[in-house]
Amino acid sequence: MGHDLVIRNGSVVDGTGSEAIEADIAVDGDRITAVGVIEGRAKEEIDAQGHTVTPGFIDLHTHLDAQIGWDPDLTPVSWHGVTTALFGNCGVTFAPVKSTDHEFLAEMMETVEDIPKKAILHGLPWDWESYGEYLDSIQAMQPSINIAGLVGHCAVRFYVMGERSVEESATDEDIKEMKRVVAKSVKEGAVGFSTSRFLGHFLPDGRHVPGTHAEDKELIEIAKTVGDLGGMMQAAIDFGSIDREMNLLKEQARQNSRILFSTAGGGTHEQGDLFDAKVREFQAEGLDITGVTVPRSGGGVWGFSTGNFWRTREWTKLAGMNFGARMAAIEDPVIVADLVASVEAKPELMKMCRRIYWLGDGHHPNYARERNDNLVALASAANEHPVETFIRMAKESNGQALFHARGFSVNLDSLQKMLQTDWVLPGLGDAGAHVSQIMDAGWATFTLSHWYRNKQIWNLPETIRRLTDAPARVLGLGDRGRIAVGQKADINVIDVDRVAECMPEHVTDFPFGAPRLIQRAVGYKATVCNGGVILRDDELTGTRSGTVIR
Repeated sequence: MGHDLVIRNGSVVDGTGSEAIEADIAVDGDRITAVGVIEGRAKEEIDAQGHTVTPGFIDLHTHLDAQIGWDPDLTPVSWHGVTTALFGNCGVTFAPVKSTDHEFLAEMMETVEDIPKKAILHGLPWDWESYGEYLDSIQAMQPSINIAGLVGHCAVRFYVMGERSVEESATDEDIKEMKRVVAKSVKEGAVGFSTSRFLGHFLPDGRHVPGTHAEDKELIEIAKTVGDLGGMMQAAIDFGSIDREMNLLKEQARQNSRILFSTAGGGTHEQGDLFDAKVREFQAEGLDITGVTVPRSGGGVWGFSTGNFWRTREWTKLAGMNFGARMAAIEDPVIVADLVASVEAKPELMKMCRRIYWLGDGHHPNYARERNDNLVALASAANEHPVETFIRMAKESNGQALFHARGFSVNLDSLQKMLQTDWVLPGLGDAGAHVSQIMDAGWATFTLSHWYRNKQIWNLPETIRRLTDAPARVLGLGDRGRIAVGQKADINVIDVDRVAECMPEHVTDFPFGAPRLIQRAVGYKATVCNGGVILRDDELTGTRSGTVIR
């Protein structure tokens, strides 16, 4: 018997941006050992005739830090061709941590990322203090895909400063100790450091998370430490102060650090142009900065099956009911009248109706409706109030109608313009976070189905490069993101003409029956991670061949 695995007869798009070639790929152990015509039979074979063979996709922004404790398959990203996921974004991580502070970090993750505290505290072993010990614990969980981790500012600051970390400036001694802890974390395997300056990230008591208002010198000093060790800096910025935030990122980049920041691509052309101009300043200095954005509108999944609605007393009461009770309630005309009136009474909620879009009644959601093809337009066509339309469609679908409440990147034209710059990569699906509210984890599948297949804003080699080799470079990975001899065997076999996201689903498979949204995909014939076939014909195989990348 020859090679461990051979993928035959595929159209190989290698991740570098080069044109496709017809070739076989041989894998032995966790490496690609040959690309070309492969003779002889292998222990395992995949016939890729009529399919595109690519490197595995790399997800630069997840919050799967907790979920891995009870779902080492790391769904839904593992259904969407992702073979490497970056944990620890936005400063919120579970290490380093003292034994007395587990609850603080769990509560912070719950309020910032909507991951249930009870699930975090009981679903993870908490058998670590340092970041390296946390990575050891993750490795023992045998993930299905690869994990790279950032050490978070919130955890580091609280570890060093305790309660002072929330609102006080760091002293020189505090900064020195934070630099020591960060250096230790990177030496033990963290690929870099993350922070949040986003003013929407709170602790349970309403204060901003540690590090939100840290002085510039603190971040610049940490960036120097990280840069000296070859690591990266990730940031969730304050969108209300773009000039200031980008200037601070520039100072961090000058410390020899690679910068990754989260951006919203579809606000306005003006906002996108401002980001672009600031990044051009970085590039003129030879600095390394990359933005990541959801490649479609990001937002909540609304409907009677999810329980996500307008925030009024009447709708909140409805959300607190089980599904059957919700459906029964809207048979009462008095309750319906109150639900309509509660939204009608608040102009901001009426305005919000213009950002709510029906996902359709097929197997695949429509995330690309024109801006005016919204709930208000549906209501106008039916001569109804938008809330009446929302309720009627729930009744007609037995409660299964789903709507996308766009929160950011609403303007798809502005988003397209930003995606076509040379410094923005698709991503920011937030997998593992906001689990009962949003479902953007299918971003890679959407990139292929919409931006490549439907809109053709890039050719296929460039589309694949942005999903593979480009994010691998950001992470500093030289042995992933490309199809080539010697590279790690992270590979997708895809039916590009058919690949698509499935409708979001509401399930209760988190610990203690906590709910979450999931989303499957079609068109993935196979996904290989480190030589192990983890997915065949859109279904996970049970093989868990991922590893912690240090």
